[in-house]
Amino acid sequence: MTSEDSVPAPLRRLWRMSQPSRLGRPPALDVDAVVTAAVEIADRDGLAGVTLPKVAESLGFTGMSLYRHVGSKDELLTLMTDAALGAPPEPDSGDWRGGLRAWAFEQRAVFQRRPWLTRVPVSGPPSGPNQIAWMEVALAAMSGTGLDWVDKVSVLSLIGGYVVQSVRQHSDLAEGRGEGREQADAERDYARALARLVDPGRFPQTARLLASALFEAPSAPPEAGAAVADADFSLGLDLILDGIAARIGRAAP
Repeated sequence: MTSEDSVPAPLRRLWRMSQPSRLGRPPALDVDAVVTAAVEIADRDGLAGVTLPKVAESLGFTGMSLYRHVGSKDELLTLMTDAALGAPPEPDSGDWRGGLRAWAFEQRAVFQRRPWLTRVPVSGPPSGPNQIAWMEVALAAMSGTGLDWVDKVSVLSLIGGYVVQSVRQHSDLAEGRGEGREQADAERDYARALARLVDPGRFPQTARLLASALFEAPSAPPEAGAAVADADFSLGLDLILDGIAARIGRAAP
């Protein structure tokens, strides 16, 4: 048995390793065609719209025919995630902070274009070629920090999780506000309603928050919404990076 033969079939398909040849005509379907069709459906209809029968129908085949190329719905999601991520940005040759910041913003941009990626259940660590390439960029940014491997993996998990949660939360809040309603208007109405209910004697800090000027900011024009979201994301990311900087300081010899 060769080393390639010992690789599980799902990983062989994920990395597009050569499959055992079959006699006769080449198959009309392959992994790339299935994954491309599935990603197109997800881009159009969201993750809930992706089913094996629907993918097969879009390709002009039966659902059972897909199982020769994709072992299960879970495997299809793994293949879709890696393909939809695409190639990462070029490694940042500057400092670790700038590299991780760029990495986070680039990954956020991918998830904003394809928010369904934030809904894919996490079933294990990164395993596809594009996922590994993204991981390599972040690890390269941290290569001179003095952090050990445990810390580096924790940083990857922390920043990656923050990116996913940020995009998902922003999408959920926008959906909850309803079409055409701005975030500032929703937040102002929230604060005014809660201020009538929150007892300052029982919740003194929350009462002070609701009475502050934070929720009374004027509504921003629609085109400014992206800038506000960027600023919110940047603030949270800076808090994480500050914590990583403190960890690096303690790790320094």
